Amino acid sequence: MNDWIAVATVDELPADDAVELEAGGQPVAFYRVGDEVFATASQCSHGNARLCDGFLEGFEIECPLHQGRFDVRDGRPLCGPVTEPVRSYPVRVEAGKVLVKLR
Repeated sequence: MNDWIAVATVDELPADDAVELEAGGQPVAFYRVGDEVFATASQCSHGNARLCDGFLEGFEIECPLHQGRFDVRDGRPLCGPVTEPVRSYPVRVEAGKVLVKLR
C-alpha cells in the first residue's frame, strides 16, 4: 500500500516560507527551507493559530499568536510559551513533486 500523498510541486511552495495545503483531507503546514521541504501539523500545539501564518526563519517557525517557536524538521518546541511539539510528517521529493506521509 502506498501511503505517500502528492500535494504540490516544489516550485509551487514559496521559498523560505510556510504554506498550508490539504493532504489526506487535513490541513498540513509545508516549509521550504533552501532545497529542503518539511511538514508539520498546521495548528500550533499551544493555541488556535495556523503555523503557516507565522514567521519562518531558517528551520524555525514562529507561531503568530504567542510567538512560540518550533523546529520544522521535527516539530519540537524551541521556546515558551509552547511546551508541546507539533506533529511532524516525513516528506520526500520525486521528480519535482512533493509527497508527504501522514503515517
